[in-house]
Amino acid sequence: MQALLHRKWILIVVALLIAGGTWYGLSASSPSSPLVTTPIAAVANPAEQGLIATLLTLRAVKLDGTILTDPVFMSLKDFSTQIVEEPVGRDNPFAPLSSQSVPSVSSTQGAQIFKPL
Repeated sequence: MQALLHRKWILIVVALLIAGGTWYGLSASSPSSPLVTTPIAAVANPAEQGLIATLLTLRAVKLDGTILTDPVFMSLKDFSTQIVEEPVGRDNPFAPLSSQSVPSVSSTQGAQIFKPL
């Protein structure tokens, strides 16, 4: 009986030590400085800065119709090809063929490379 009581006290003390260590470890220190101290643009790498500069340049572009009346634009030639209408195939190419066009055994014998034994 004495040994059982002694083991219970040991388990309680160990559990309290683990709980205290966990509490101390999780709440020991708080960050003294804020997480972000500089603006995002200052942290960006050179590739990102180039992208930002390009986007700012594109923002300044104004689109109007004056380019369509420019003589250089009017001198451009159209080299496109005409698309010819072609007949449309079957509605469902995976549907079975009609009964007229089903191949018979005799019509496919010439296409066989190996004859069954």
